[in-house]
Amino acid sequence: MILTKAQYDEIAQCLVSVPPTRQSLRKLKQRFPRYLNKVRKNGAAPVLLELANEVDYAPSLMARIVLERFLQEHEETPPATWLAFGNEMQCTWLRSQIIKFPSSKSVINSMLRDPSQIPDGVLANQVYQCIVNDCCYGPLVDCIKHAIGHEHEVLLRDLLLEKKLSFLDEDQLRAKGYDKTPDFILQVPVAVEGHIIHWIESKASFGDECSHHAYLHDQFWSYWNRFGPGLVIYWYGFIQELDCNRERGILLKACFPTDIVTLCHSIA
Repeated sequence: MILTKAQYDEIAQCLVSVPPTRQSLRKLKQRFPRYLNKVRKNGAAPVLLELANEVDYAPSLMARIVLERFLQEHEETPPATWLAFGNEMQCTWLRSQIIKFPSSKSVINSMLRDPSQIPDGVLANQVYQCIVNDCCYGPLVDCIKHAIGHEHEVLLRDLLLEKKLSFLDEDQLRAKGYDKTPDFILQVPVAVEGHIIHWIESKASFGDECSHHAYLHDQFWSYWNRFGPGLVIYWYGFIQELDCNRERGILLKACFPTDIVTLCHSIA
């Protein structure tokens, strides 16, 4: 929404003049309606998506904020008109979930993954438009990331089998009671570029500073502490300077190594 300077000044003055309370926010919302007015005029128009673009905010995050507010406002007295937007059994379940767990993360995530669960047809359409047009965040992007990650894990598994290396995968390790595991544990360690490797982790992404340091803290050092030194494969490359922990036991590669040395002193 584009505002004139006079409109902007009016809103700014109101914000300065009212105390930061919920009652004041309700008054401001009544005086300066945006989303509700627009969707009343045309519920099919991408109003929420346009608002997200105007304020330079991720559409899926904007959808989450509005959905959370919607559920908070209706958690005590869900409107009877909800039945018009789904089957009776579904709406009854939604009522019970929202009343028992108001704005719970699981309910909101479920609705974001499947907007047809949202008991307001107009809002469901608005949320759907935000989700499918968000290329950075949201359940659609999460699905794409998960699919790409699984694809590269399968690729790594095939390469390990091709090299006739004995391993346990993450599911097998979980079945043994391990709570935090790399993708593959080598039952017989190998050497890569002069470094002993006990485990391999697949990352179907680019290794930038922020993500790599987070992985080190949350995953890699835990693997090292439990299983010994290992290898991380960033299939889409990484910043060269991040490969600085080789002597401490974490090796980075951008592809499956071709110079694997087994205990038989032969190249696998």
